[in-house]
Amino acid sequence: MARRILLIPTNHQADLTSTSLGLVHALDEIGAKVGYLKPLAQIQHGRIGQAADLMERVLSNIDVPDPISVQEVERDLARGEDDDLMEKVLAASEDVLNNHDVVIIEGVLPTEEQTYSGRVNHDLAQALDAEVLLIAGVNSATLPSTISKVAGAAGFYQVGEQSRVVGVFLTGHDSSRNSATMHEFSEALNTEGLRLVGVAEETPQTLWPRVRDVAEDLGLKVIHEGHQDRRIRSTQILAQGVPGCVAGIEEGVLAVVPGDRHDAIMAVCLSEMTGVKPAALLMTAGVRPDPQVRQLCQPALDAGLPVLLTHETTFAAVNRVIDRDKGIPVDDVDRTRIVTATFGKAFDREWLHSLPSEDAPLRLSPAAFRRQLTTRAQQAHKRIVLPEGAEPRTVEAAFSCQTKGIADCVLLARPEEVTAAAVSRGLAIPEGITIIDPNEIDQRYVDALVERRKHKGMTELKARDQLSDPTMLGTMMVYLGEVDGLVSGAVNTTANTVRPALQVLGTKQDAKLVSSVFFMCLPDDVVVYGDCAINPDPNAEELADIAIQSADSAAAFGIEPRVAMISFSTGTSGAGADVIKVAEATEIVRAKRPEILIDGPLQYDAATTASVAKSKAPESNVAGRATVFVFPDLNTGNTTYKAVQRSASVISIGPMLQGLSAPVNDLSRGALVEDIEYTIALTAIQAAAKDSEGQDAADRTPETVSA
Repeated sequence: MARRILLIPTNHQADLTSTSLGLVHALDEIGAKVGYLKPLAQIQHGRIGQAADLMERVLSNIDVPDPISVQEVERDLARGEDDDLMEKVLAASEDVLNNHDVVIIEGVLPTEEQTYSGRVNHDLAQALDAEVLLIAGVNSATLPSTISKVAGAAGFYQVGEQSRVVGVFLTGHDSSRNSATMHEFSEALNTEGLRLVGVAEETPQTLWPRVRDVAEDLGLKVIHEGHQDRRIRSTQILAQGVPGCVAGIEEGVLAVVPGDRHDAIMAVCLSEMTGVKPAALLMTAGVRPDPQVRQLCQPALDAGLPVLLTHETTFAAVNRVIDRDKGIPVDDVDRTRIVTATFGKAFDREWLHSLPSEDAPLRLSPAAFRRQLTTRAQQAHKRIVLPEGAEPRTVEAAFSCQTKGIADCVLLARPEEVTAAAVSRGLAIPEGITIIDPNEIDQRYVDALVERRKHKGMTELKARDQLSDPTMLGTMMVYLGEVDGLVSGAVNTTANTVRPALQVLGTKQDAKLVSSVFFMCLPDDVVVYGDCAINPDPNAEELADIAIQSADSAAAFGIEPRVAMISFSTGTSGAGADVIKVAEATEIVRAKRPEILIDGPLQYDAATTASVAKSKAPESNVAGRATVFVFPDLNTGNTTYKAVQRSASVISIGPMLQGLSAPVNDLSRGALVEDIEYTIALTAIQAAAKDSEGQDAADRTPETVSA
């Protein structure tokens, strides 16, 4: 039977939806088979709550049943048909409750629109026989008042001598406004027989709306669209002269200016043009700027500055911005992910691990896999060089990895270019990050490259020319042991990333070639695809090597390797050279590495689907449950990976290169910041694995192909 945890707010300030998102995410990260229910629809700030939509967008493996509508809830309650309402809840919840080990159930938040929250939350706890997690918004509340409200709420959920309450979670804690420490809250709750299971600190990033959200919510007129996805971090009235205005213009500010204050308008636009990016310019009193002023400000508009207009007075407009609903729009995936991660980290890990029953098997969910990457990279303490050191996504990812301790990052770029990229994204350069100007080539790199490539006729002049490419310089840093790995490809092609690695680092002694894998984060598990990025048409021996490398990579990252050699034919159902190649490669792997579970040729559906496997390959120990998919050529592999990634909205991590004597990894040129972060983490883990294998520079062999 599923463990049922009902989240119940104790006051209006309780951040119920964010806590639900965070708890589901945290349980998913530890590999629990977690489900989510929002049995009853909620009206908040005049709008239907959208928690279920947010949950499905961020956690792709969560299938959320539709909640019972507000109208139906209120009709049943008005008629006194509470029991009928709870029967509907049980009927709608049955599948989720039966198919998960832990189910998080979101209760109803007390609002001006819905005064019956206490009544229905109590009914939900009884009908679902659920344990209760109380959510309290502390904000600026005093310790005694918070404890009093929580203890009063806990007394409402007694079953005989037993309490349903399994914990208390606090939201909105701000140490600058609330003098009580987490320890003091915990001690005070303990005296009431209650356990504190987490405290979510008030984090500014979780509250930053997009310009488009504020414009839509407040009905502002958009004079110039600009970059509507900019985040509003603060709101400032600019009513002084230019020197006073400049002091108030900062990254992400919503600059509120009367439309006839042309000096203030021009100050905002000049800030935009000089690299400080305000979120938007909001002009009040219905006054548009003078056409000549607008013409002077055109470069700022071209740079993306949004301009909004309201007929309200300046103070009225600012008050409406400040008092607006802080809820997250369903299409704001980035902010939802920030909130989810922030609240997920706030839960006590010991308490989380106590929720699934001891006999409930934990799975390697996509969230658990990503968490594993981060944790293992943090433990590895490796130094990773990024040749595309001024590329904005790379800069943001490097800063994030440095701050989180995922890796010590080395950016190859002129310092002023890194600073400009940081300013453009509103980032502060973290302590400990290294920035090296690639134009200042040290002689030791020249000497080492000449020595390494002298069999290819390398001279000092040629070496200096090649080292002008930051990727070659970064590769030499790996070769000399100054860094542990390299990540590139956000701008450069795969060939530009791999060629220097082959020339300088070479392949491992037991590797015939360099190949790649992607870690595909499917809704319920993580599988490996290889090779989808490097080898156009490998022969049977090379395909076998790719299979062995891919199986070893899967095992290294906690995925039990069951290798399916993919073909258009299963077994002997088809014929032709391509099928023969796959069959031969399968036999080569069995001979070389008999411990690897492998089968092929297998069609993709036979490899993944138990019912198909039963009819097409009933004797196979891989069919229907494959975790590693080896494709016969690059055309098939790359097409399949892209189709799955885009059509099913699957997160793919990689490509991770295999077979090199030191970790070098390529990025997709469409990589997101998150993709780059995980690739850096992968590289750090590979470097740690290399150390554990005892491999050193003596193991390196020159490439066997012409450079």
